[in-house]
Amino acid sequence: MAATSAPAFAAMPRINLLPKSELARRERESLTRGWVWGVIAAILVAVLLIAGAYWLKFSADQRLAAEQARTNELLVELAALSATSEALATESELTAFRQEAMATDLAWRPVIATVVGVLPEGVQLTGFELTVGGVPDGSDPATAAGLTGTLRLDSPTPVQIVEVVRSLRGVEGVLMADGQAVTSSTAEAERYAYLLTVTFDQTAYSGAYAPDSESE
Repeated sequence: MAATSAPAFAAMPRINLLPKSELARRERESLTRGWVWGVIAAILVAVLLIAGAYWLKFSADQRLAAEQARTNELLVELAALSATSEALATESELTAFRQEAMATDLAWRPVIATVVGVLPEGVQLTGFELTVGGVPDGSDPATAAGLTGTLRLDSPTPVQIVEVVRSLRGVEGVLMADGQAVTSSTAEAERYAYLLTVTFDQTAYSGAYAPDSESE
C-alpha cells in the first residue's frame, strides 16, 4: 500500500488592516524619535567638546601658573646672587687693571744674573738706571725692547771694556750693549768705573700677571 504524503500548507496570508492615517502617524513618530536622538547625540558631542576644551584650558592655566611660580623663584634667586655677581664683576675689573698695570713687571734676578755672569773677575756691578719699555703687544718678545738704561761697573784694575761689551751682546735676552764712558773712580784710589748702555728684550718681563698666567 503506497504511503500518502501530507499536503504542505503555504504561509497564512497577512493583511494590514491599519488605516493609512495610523501608518502615517507611526512613521512620523519614528522619524521624530530619530531626530530627537540625533539632537541629543549632537548635544552630547557638543558638551564633550566643551568639556575637553575646558580641560585643556585648565591644564594650560595650571602649567602657566607653575612656570610663573618657577620664574618668580628664579628671580628671587637671582636677586639673592646680585651681590655675588657685583663682586665677581669687580674682581674681573680689578684683575684686568692689574694685568694692564703689571704687564711690564720685571724678573730682576735673571736680568742681574745675565750681566754679572759675563763680567771679568774682579769687576762688580755697582748700580744701574733702567727703564721698562712698552707693554707686550703679542709680537715676539725676543725682538721688542723691554728694558733700556745704563749699567755702572767698578774694577780695581783696567779691563778691556770692549770685550765686556761683546760678551754682553752675545747673551740671550740682550738686544744692544755699548760702552759709554770709562773714568777713574774718585771715591777710592786705583779703582776704575765703567758706564755701559744696554737694552734687554721683553723676555726680561716676568709675565706673572699675564692673562694666561692668571687663568692657571
